[in-house]
Amino acid sequence: MFDTKTVSLEWGGKTLTLETGRIARQADGAVLATYGETVVLCAVTAAKSVKEGQDFFPLTVHYQEKFSSAGRIPGGFFKRERGATEKETLTSRLIDRPVRPLFPEGFYNEINVICQVMSYDGETEADIVAMIAASAALTISGVPFMGPIGAARVGFKDGEYQLNPSLEECKEGRLDLVVAATQEAVMMVESEAKELTEEEMLGAVMFAHEESKKVIDGIIKLAEQAAKEPWELDLSDDSSAMKEEIRGIVGDDIAAAYKLTDKSARSAALSIARDKVKEHYAEAEGQTVMTAIKLTKKLEAEIVRTAILKEGHRIDGRKLNQVRPIEATAGFLPRTHGSALFTRGETQAICTTTLGTKDAEQMIDGLDGLTYSNFMLHYNFPPYSVGEVGRFGAPGRREIGHGKLAWRALHPVLPSKEDFPYTIRVLSDITESNGSSSMATVCGGCLSMMDAGVPIERPVSGIAMGLILEGDEFAVLSDILGDEDHLGDMDFKVAGTEAGITSLQMDIKIAGITKEIMGQALEQAKEGRAHILGEMTKALGSARTELSAHAPRIETIQIDKSKIRDVIGTGGKVIREIVAETGAKVDIDDEGVIKISSSEVAQIEAAKKWIEGIVEEAEVGKIYTGKVVNIVDFGAFVNFMGGKDGLVHVSEMKNERVEKPTDVVSEGQEVKVKVLEIDNRGKVRLSMRVVDQETGEELEDTRPPREKREPRGDRGGDRRGRGGPRRSGGGNRNRDDQGGGKEGGNPDYMPAFLKDDD
Repeated sequence: MFDTKTVSLEWGGKTLTLETGRIARQADGAVLATYGETVVLCAVTAAKSVKEGQDFFPLTVHYQEKFSSAGRIPGGFFKRERGATEKETLTSRLIDRPVRPLFPEGFYNEINVICQVMSYDGETEADIVAMIAASAALTISGVPFMGPIGAARVGFKDGEYQLNPSLEECKEGRLDLVVAATQEAVMMVESEAKELTEEEMLGAVMFAHEESKKVIDGIIKLAEQAAKEPWELDLSDDSSAMKEEIRGIVGDDIAAAYKLTDKSARSAALSIARDKVKEHYAEAEGQTVMTAIKLTKKLEAEIVRTAILKEGHRIDGRKLNQVRPIEATAGFLPRTHGSALFTRGETQAICTTTLGTKDAEQMIDGLDGLTYSNFMLHYNFPPYSVGEVGRFGAPGRREIGHGKLAWRALHPVLPSKEDFPYTIRVLSDITESNGSSSMATVCGGCLSMMDAGVPIERPVSGIAMGLILEGDEFAVLSDILGDEDHLGDMDFKVAGTEAGITSLQMDIKIAGITKEIMGQALEQAKEGRAHILGEMTKALGSARTELSAHAPRIETIQIDKSKIRDVIGTGGKVIREIVAETGAKVDIDDEGVIKISSSEVAQIEAAKKWIEGIVEEAEVGKIYTGKVVNIVDFGAFVNFMGGKDGLVHVSEMKNERVEKPTDVVSEGQEVKVKVLEIDNRGKVRLSMRVVDQETGEELEDTRPPREKREPRGDRGGDRRGRGGPRRSGGGNRNRDDQGGGKEGGNPDYMPAFLKDDD
């Protein structure tokens, strides 16, 4: 029934298996990829014809994680997979970016690439498996895909590169790098690093490329067995004569427009040139006009690229390695916890940092279960930032991807939770854009965190590099403009500190770049990063030592784990009372780490004192301030250490005789007490009479020792005024004799644990 074809290879200590012919047979290409016990199904379908008027390549990649693959049911109200999560969106982009340039120019058939995680072993990351499955499915589908590509994840620990480590291993090391490549060259790079040098990063990329070649060989073997007949396409270009005609009409106008350094003036001049072309072909059929517009754009690219390669002349007149003017301001907004305005040329970002407590952490429900993140970075790109009218609302894939790139750049320099127990949210609002707003987010986000008092290890800056490649000639451009990005061959973004790289991302529009080009781009980017760091330092050289007056304060204390339930109380009664009475937030974990937070220092101190009183052990001879919580016939119970009560016997209230405890104290009254004794059951005996109730100072005990005092009977009467000697001998030991406050009770009754040895 099934014509199954399978290829397996040992790779990175595990078996990678690619299978086709058994699943999703109606798709143009379908591959089931298994690595370890992680299984991803990728199905590719392509439209057999082009939609009328279509003038771009409509490739759509969807990556979806099935909760069943990890034996989980989705959390929340809706118990099924819904809209794409941030991870699914980012992985879809990982697949899209390296395969898109490998389709021929002029191919406009719609293609769907759908990758679904069917099994997840908790160790082997599914994103790499999905990239491989997509490459294999495209290769065997028959569509004009100039692949295949391979993909690999690389870690770096103890000076050695690791192939396909788990995410936990990446966290323990210094690098999490994903690379996609053809046999000849690298196509895409995405990474987060802990300040790697340029040499270490380049070595990691080359290591991944070599390992990717093994996967490519496996995909080719599968294609030799199962590939469908390639599509017959007529992509011949017979428009050279029209292109030359357009050059004669507007060639000089386009060249002049690209010598204007102001973006608005340049856009206006180019718009006039394009309108001139439309007018020239106004009477031609619709398809001819569309072709003319496309050829005009090609002519623009050719003019710009030639000027850069042959003359070293960039659109805005800068040198190849020159960074645009920078203006940075910290503390830009008055009420935010931290803020910065970062402007580089015609790219500008307002970045803010907000500090929150643990309950503001982001909960992430994924295949690995519930996890929590205390650092978030959100990037917004409104249409007015490029002078356009457009959709304004929820973030798209591009915004999510740019935000994650900036997140990766800043995450490695953040302090640990123990050193800085705050939840951090950085928000970047792009207000102007003409090239690399994601790197402006890195710079502005870093300054805003420093303004908020986040003690980062070192400042981080970022720069976007471009490439113009024609044959063996190439030029690497620093701090590219939007047009240079659009008309160039590479978008190469590098972020890092003065000590090394924290993030690297590369996308290209050609069939790969060499080690030589990448090495030069990294070195040129290093110079640019250093320059930008210098400009940022002028605004703020280091993190502020004080938090904003509007930010919450958090104080951390450690208690013994055996005391946790004392602080929480039955059903949370005690901790709720602390929060209600003091106004501070109190979080406690299973290790006994307590975080007390409030914008009011007094509230934090009150809660801290309360908790310390609960967990502190009473000390004999020490004086405390307490509150009367209960009065009985033989004395008063005083709460003097949070959750600790002790008894002040009526005989310890004053040096003279006290008839009734209520003559001296009342419930809720604050009193000063000294700890006299703690028995082996933890019962505490307190005294008020040896403490000055005004100052809290200890008084000299003038009362004679108990054994030298006259018997109570000789001093006349009990607390009801009845005289007579104290009864000795057995007597009735019923409850009334024990002084429970009833008629005939013994006024001298004292609980056994409070009696002296006599």
